[in-house]
Amino acid sequence: MKLFKTLQTVTIIPRPLPEVFEFFSKAENLNELTPPELSFKILTPTPILMKEGIHIKYRIALAGIPMFWKTLISKWDPPYEFVDEQLSGPYTIWHHRHTFEEVNGQTKMTDTITYQSKGWILAPFLHWLFVDKKVKEIFEYREAKLNELFK
Repeated sequence: MKLFKTLQTVTIIPRPLPEVFEFFSKAENLNELTPPELSFKILTPTPILMKEGIHIKYRIALAGIPMFWKTLISKWDPPYEFVDEQLSGPYTIWHHRHTFEEVNGQTKMTDTITYQSKGWILAPFLHWLFVDKKVKEIFEYREAKLNELFK
């Protein structure tokens, strides 16, 4: 059974588009946007030159269980959009599209995440019990942190 989920969030950041995209073009800033309980660590040597085709390796912990995650930047269109896709990691599918639009001197950032849990026949139950809630919490944390960083 295939169980794809899509989450879309919109964050208004009170800064101009070039400044916001510059922040997101530094993979190291993902450390600041990830909840501490995930024990997030970039394993790829930094600084990382973000561009289409780059692979980035991370380590995270879900429910205290360490996992490795490898993503591909499959689209890089500064300062308007980029896409990261999981090559290996905690999901069967992870496709994260980031779009940026300047609106009245502020930046409207839209995250669209399509994902699917691992878990074979238990995947629907895992989605319902844990995964959907955790993904939403991660993006709520991210929005709060962006509001704090870009006051």
